[in-house]
Amino acid sequence: MLRRKIESLIEQHLQSDNDKILLIDGARQVGKTYIIRYVGQKLFNNFIEINMLEDSLGHQLFAHTKTIEDFYLQVSMLAGNKMKEKNNTLIFIDEIQAYPYLLTLLKFLAQDNRFTYIASGSLLGVTLSQTTSIPMGSIRKVRMFPLDFEEFLYANGMNELVITSMRTKFERLESLDQSMHDKMMDLLKKYLLVGGMPSAVNNYIKEKNIQSVRDIQNEIHEYYGIDASKYDEDNKLKIRRIYDLIPSNMENKKKRVRAQSIENKKGKTFLDYSDEFEYLISAGIALNVQAISNPVFPLIESSGKNLLKLYLNDVGILTSILYGYNIRAILDDQKSINLGSVYETVVASELIAHGHKLFYYDNRKKGEVDFLIDDYDSLSVVPIEVKSGKDYTVHSALNHFTSNDDYHIQKAYVLSNEREVYSKGKITYTPIYDIMFFTKY
Repeated sequence: MLRRKIESLIEQHLQSDNDKILLIDGARQVGKTYIIRYVGQKLFNNFIEINMLEDSLGHQLFAHTKTIEDFYLQVSMLAGNKMKEKNNTLIFIDEIQAYPYLLTLLKFLAQDNRFTYIASGSLLGVTLSQTTSIPMGSIRKVRMFPLDFEEFLYANGMNELVITSMRTKFERLESLDQSMHDKMMDLLKKYLLVGGMPSAVNNYIKEKNIQSVRDIQNEIHEYYGIDASKYDEDNKLKIRRIYDLIPSNMENKKKRVRAQSIENKKGKTFLDYSDEFEYLISAGIALNVQAISNPVFPLIESSGKNLLKLYLNDVGILTSILYGYNIRAILDDQKSINLGSVYETVVASELIAHGHKLFYYDNRKKGEVDFLIDDYDSLSVVPIEVKSGKDYTVHSALNHFTSNDDYHIQKAYVLSNEREVYSKGKITYTPIYDIMFFTKY
């Protein structure tokens, strides 16, 4: 079984006296159902799982369930013998977005307090925005992501002691020895190929077959595109077009979305596609990085609405699109291949999985800084530059950024392939794999 860090969060919530219902949000295929089922069956003698998407396509038992009495009646038809006491009965409502009104019903189920509940779904950001009565006081919504790099290390046999030791070295700004650095870079390159979708990781662990892994990734990528059409009939072509453009945008020098290229229509602006962007981001299949006009803490106060970079939610899907079955482009560090977009995708997915909101700085005169995050300890902004080549010390935009006294920058990072960790002025140079230690708090 794959080790997922969200497992402990689910366990702690279900074993606590928290009167809110835990709602796990996330893109499809990231492993929500599996981990909830695993924890639920481990902790509760009576585990009841109801997939609302399957119900909506089949018997539609819950299609008109508007009261808790109706809900209990329908559940009893499926698993009445398991409906015991709250402390030993868990009802898992999966794919809850299939019946949006059930999100409102969660409030009343929580107040009734007859059983323990947990729910999960995809597109919950979209669904909640369309729900007339949002039960925010009664739910605790947590987003789940594909396996991050640390979880990928666990899947490949690395133990917690080694990772804890590496974390300590990162905090002390100490370099790994050459052999350990080579090992970490080898595993990182494999992560670039495999990504973090559980089905792809499991397949890789069992078979070590890149073609099988790529087939899984291509299927998920196509499924995401089809999903967009299913949930927004009016804008499905534009949503699919934006989603399909993400890999090619990543290969541009300036990676931001260009509104005029979506439908090849002059005069189009970001605002013309705000609903489509919101869908892709809320669905969890695209990661957004917003432009910043005034990069001071907290960044959310200065974020712009008219410039945006989008990344795919899984680096394995990206490398599958870019390189297909050819793994040499990544494993051999071929000079003709620019891995900048691949490295940036890893950094974006790691930072978001660790709780950061993502921003970037783009100045016409001084250039672009790849990522900006808030540092809650120093109450300042931390710029991050990502480098995939040997010229990792060349970063004029970052130099201008850190030297601007108005921004009050305390520290900055450059992430690259290089082993040695050292600081020069405000800038710390550290290996790309250390991104797994950039936690929010």
